[in-house]
Amino acid sequence: MAPLTAKNCFPLLNGSRIPACGVGVYLLPASQTAGIVEKALDVGYRLIDTAQEYENERETGEGIKAWLGKDKNNKREDVLYTTKITNSNQGYDRTWRSLKESLNKVKHLEYIDLVLIHDPLSDKKTRIETWKALQEAVDSGMVKSIGVSNFGKHHIQELYDWEGLKYKPIVNQIELSPWLMRKDLVDYCQNLGIVLEAYCPLTTGAKLNDPTLVKLAKKYNKTPAQVLLRWNIDRGVVVIPKSSKPERLPQNFDLFDFKLTDEDFAELAHPDAYDVFGGWDPSRSKS
Repeated sequence: MAPLTAKNCFPLLNGSRIPACGVGVYLLPASQTAGIVEKALDVGYRLIDTAQEYENERETGEGIKAWLGKDKNNKREDVLYTTKITNSNQGYDRTWRSLKESLNKVKHLEYIDLVLIHDPLSDKKTRIETWKALQEAVDSGMVKSIGVSNFGKHHIQELYDWEGLKYKPIVNQIELSPWLMRKDLVDYCQNLGIVLEAYCPLTTGAKLNDPTLVKLAKKYNKTPAQVLLRWNIDRGVVVIPKSSKPERLPQNFDLFDFKLTDEDFAELAHPDAYDVFGGWDPSRSKS
């Protein structure tokens, strides 16, 4: 396993660090989740990403628990467990209630490292109320850090404009790839010190046969998937690939012995493209 160093982590606004590559459990059947999570931790992943909506928080926690019990050197503080507040649980009271339910499902972990608002598809009042509850959860010790997901610039700005802001969002998790670069949003977040996390970084497989990608994979003696993941890391973006196949976990983590040249990075980039592979783009919501 690669140790967590400045080479494979990014600094966060609150002084902590986040691994540059994590593993997501979206669409993983509950029956497979614990095993995949345990295997991922064995490989070296330390960022595990789930959500209330995925309905596998409990199983994700069981996978972490199994790994922690394997070896005295496996430490809880080395794992960054993330979940997200689903849209129907947003609002002050609902957020608090759902947070307690989420923590109870993984109570052996004692706390949740990172909680995100899953999407901005409510309204300003509800988003602010949700953030207020999340800030209080940090103060209580239930949650270590908070952030957002699928937020556009205007959604983030309303938090910054809110007089009650105590903890700034440390991450914004959105879909990012060479065919969905979102330069304005990425620049905006990075200028604020907000780390971007990319879901669907492998374009759900749709672009793995792209000729430029295949060419670069041969050049670096890597797979097209590894080059795609490295492309986002090279722009300072955390990647969260998911895989239901345990044999792919080591490959998706083997990203830290190469770096794309500026020329190769630019050749793979498609700044004018808008190819959404995850099925939605809430960041464009005007509400």
